[in-house]
Amino acid sequence: MTGATDVAALHRLGGDAPGDARAVVSERAASLRGLTVGGVELVQGTLEPEPPLGAGMVLVPWPNRVEGGRWPLDGRIRQLELTEPELGNANHGLLASTRYDVVATSARSLTLAAPVAHSAGYPFDLATTVAYELEATGITVRHGITNLSDRPAPVAIGAHPYLRLGSVPVGELVLTIDAGTALDLDERHIPRGSIDVTGTPFDLRSGRRVADAVEHASYGGVAAHDGTVVHRLTAPDGREVQLWAEAVFEYVQVYVTDEFPGPDGDELAIAVEPMTAPPNALQSGDGLRWLEPGETWTAAWGIRLAG
Repeated sequence: MTGATDVAALHRLGGDAPGDARAVVSERAASLRGLTVGGVELVQGTLEPEPPLGAGMVLVPWPNRVEGGRWPLDGRIRQLELTEPELGNANHGLLASTRYDVVATSARSLTLAAPVAHSAGYPFDLATTVAYELEATGITVRHGITNLSDRPAPVAIGAHPYLRLGSVPVGELVLTIDAGTALDLDERHIPRGSIDVTGTPFDLRSGRRVADAVEHASYGGVAAHDGTVVHRLTAPDGREVQLWAEAVFEYVQVYVTDEFPGPDGDELAIAVEPMTAPPNALQSGDGLRWLEPGETWTAAWGIRLAG
């Protein structure tokens, strides 16, 4: 792992035995900053005070982008802060710069909480939680959102982990995503329709090397089996890092970059981002969940080593 540390904001989970699963979680954006199983790294580790390139952060009350930061509500256009000013978008929800509070902790688990406060761009009050729990082969992440407002609130959930598999170059890993439809993203990464992936570079159903994958891609209608979706990165020796999620995470964003900071220089990194709604959901309404006053919604995903 690289970077300057903010000791007060970092929490280390797991035991000292060589085969133990271990994790590092930052209070900043409730971000997952490290995960190893048996000494094998499963995420790109970083200890920077702010999560670089969104590394491991929680994306609520919406994931991904809102075009122009504008969306309709009650016959009015609401304006969000443009947190991706170079493309003119509101990006990564409202808690990307928030330092969460710790509400529960143990040797193998950590629960963090942060409010979403009423604002002109998003006029709702929410209570949110993120619970990390180590398992023998990885980690489970469970999100909670409670609507504290006096009317229904639109919400969605996402996360931004960068996956790896030990010392295997990320570009040599094979990415598999079981989705027959990709979103047609414009130059601002906003959907303008959908694409049948058959016969295109977007088709990841049979696997494709990360080095050959499309740099920015969003997928919808991801297939669930027994109530779970699974995205895989497979090494030449057959080992896999798997990102699994409950079926409500029917969207996923893939982002391949050579700009992730660290000792690997210009080696590729890949974010595989589970999402309950697609980019621009506040405008389109696709995938949004409208929570009734007092209602709580929970949803879970995780990362594990297989093979």
